Amino acid sequence: MGKKKDKKIKGAEKTQKKTEKNLDKKTKKELRVKGEEDIEAIISQIEEQNLDKKTKKELRVKGEEDIEAIISQIEEQDRKRQQIVEEKCGPPSPRCNMTLVAHPERDILIMFGGEYFNGAKTFLYNDLFYYNIKTNEWSQIKAPNTPAPRCSHQAVILHQSGGEMWIFGGEFSSPTQSQFYHYRDLWVFNLKDQTWQKINASGGPSSRSGHRMVACRKMLFVFGGFHDNVRDFKYFNDIYAFNVETLKWMKLDISGIPPSPRSGCVMASTQDGNHVIVYGGYSKEHVKKEVEKGQIHTDMFMLSVDGKSKQESNPVKWKWVAVKQSGCRPSPRCSSSMVVTGQNRALLFGGVFDEEEDEECVKGTFYNELYNLELEKGRWHHILLRKKKDDNEPKKRRRKLKASPEEATSGATSEDEEYELSDIDEDVKKMRVGDGNLEQMETDDSTLTVKDEKIPDVVSENKIITYDDGVFSVEVKCPNRNPESHDLEVNPSSSDVEAFMPSARMNPLLAVKHGQLFLYGGTCEDGDRQITFSDFYSIDINKLSEWEVIIQQDSAQMDWQESESSDDDSESEDGANGGKAAKDAEKVKNIEEQDDDDDDDSDETEDDDDDDASDDEEPAPPVEPLEGAGPYFDRTKIYWMKTAENVAKKEKIDANAKQMKKAATGMAKDFWKQQQQQNKPAD
Repeated sequence: MGKKKDKKIKGAEKTQKKTEKNLDKKTKKELRVKGEEDIEAIISQIEEQNLDKKTKKELRVKGEEDIEAIISQIEEQDRKRQQIVEEKCGPPSPRCNMTLVAHPERDILIMFGGEYFNGAKTFLYNDLFYYNIKTNEWSQIKAPNTPAPRCSHQAVILHQSGGEMWIFGGEFSSPTQSQFYHYRDLWVFNLKDQTWQKINASGGPSSRSGHRMVACRKMLFVFGGFHDNVRDFKYFNDIYAFNVETLKWMKLDISGIPPSPRSGCVMASTQDGNHVIVYGGYSKEHVKKEVEKGQIHTDMFMLSVDGKSKQESNPVKWKWVAVKQSGCRPSPRCSSSMVVTGQNRALLFGGVFDEEEDEECVKGTFYNELYNLELEKGRWHHILLRKKKDDNEPKKRRRKLKASPEEATSGATSEDEEYELSDIDEDVKKMRVGDGNLEQMETDDSTLTVKDEKIPDVVSENKIITYDDGVFSVEVKCPNRNPESHDLEVNPSSSDVEAFMPSARMNPLLAVKHGQLFLYGGTCEDGDRQITFSDFYSIDINKLSEWEVIIQQDSAQMDWQESESSDDDSESEDGANGGKAAKDAEKVKNIEEQDDDDDDDSDETEDDDDDDASDDEEPAPPVEPLEGAGPYFDRTKIYWMKTAENVAKKEKIDANAKQMKKAATGMAKDFWKQQQQQNKPAD
């Protein structure tokens, strides 16, 4: 009886829904006759108009134009250019999220676009640069009809017609980052004629940035990305294919479960054109009103030609398949960069892992690890390079990784806890990354070993070390490797020394030409400060020897300015506390004088403060040779923060975390200055 009753209820609900649907159709028909719109549509339009008015009002206050008007003006200026001009120049100004590809016929690398944020203002570029590998010279190409300035786009090189560079999508932001515009345009730059052409083809991807694009057979595959208009955002997991022969977007017949929506992943195609690999990435979602949660993806998918379609030049049927990864997998990260090196292998470098400390604060850990991926097998190898000690080598080439204070006191000296880039023995240097035999290579005095035992799916807990390149110091998370991991390294000897390597970063540019891997730029964060790298390196992937410096990072180019909003926040915070917080911060800043007083009165200290007193007696960490004030504080931050907290506790100073950090920074800087004066040679 109960089942029949349930069926009657469901039937009634179905009839009601059908009736409401018919009424909606009837109502809409009557509205069309009367020339009226649906009431919900009218309300939606009013809300949109109000938002536009509010946005325009905010722009007037900031002195900014509408973003589409800005882009239109730039495009109009580029259209007025009549001649193609190639002129020699210095290296590009600091920028990130541009593209770097290798010319298919000449010894040239090609850079396009990018952005630069100096803390207060954002700059977008549509510059086109050539880097001549043989002469080590830069030149800029100025051609008519150049695409509008953009960043986070994608570029792919094809060999046809004397060489072509294809560009898709990307984004443009206003100087204050209050407006964003995402592109969905497709461009081709003919390398032989040095001319730009916009491809007008319907049926392509929606506007987006942070997507990935690769060439496969006679097609360009575009996957993922995101769209952000300040008010809302959306991540994509759709995939499109563009036929470079017919100049049309193809409608693919795809089966299988695709990757979840994401941006910032890596993407590569296999040599036979039958597979496209997608690994990792980042996405975020709304968890509640005005609160977003980010997610870093570590999964891998393969898009493969389905069945008999392999015989077709441009197959339509494809299938998504999840890949079970093996080997020494990278720890979770996004915004890494990958480049195919040949023989169905690819190299991955860098990336960042964001840890959300609270709803508003995110801490990023950056990486400078190098991995080799077997594309068809999904097998990872962590590349560790070691070099023999050379007494004649310049000291600047021997920059060492400095352990954090916790590691320095732990007494750990295991080889598994080291993270370094070094040379490989001369005989082993002959091993190619693209070669298939990586089981074991024996030489006269060293062995390169890759173990193939079963590898745990989860990488063990990471250690934190501090990397110092003489300009910046950033946190680098280094996995504690399982002895059975797929690390590629020469068994170290007592004569091995640590060699120079590019510092940790995300979104570096990678390109391969004639067996050389080139790495340019990228970004990392130092507190609230964004560091945009302009350094340039190369390494022979056939020899796997030391990284060579083409352009050294120049700190003088770092023009960081505090935004007005951050200054306003500090002022309002101090004002809200009635000036007490500012006074307390000043007290903590003078901590060294208070430390001296505490030492004099140590006999009168209460028993409960014995532990704190012993901490105060600990000497300050010494400044290392050629170490800057910023790197010194980053290396010794724990000591100075602990010292500040101890004194604040004793003196009952009410200071928040931000003020405590500011005080600790000031103390470290003062100590650094004292050390510089003491170590200054006498005249």
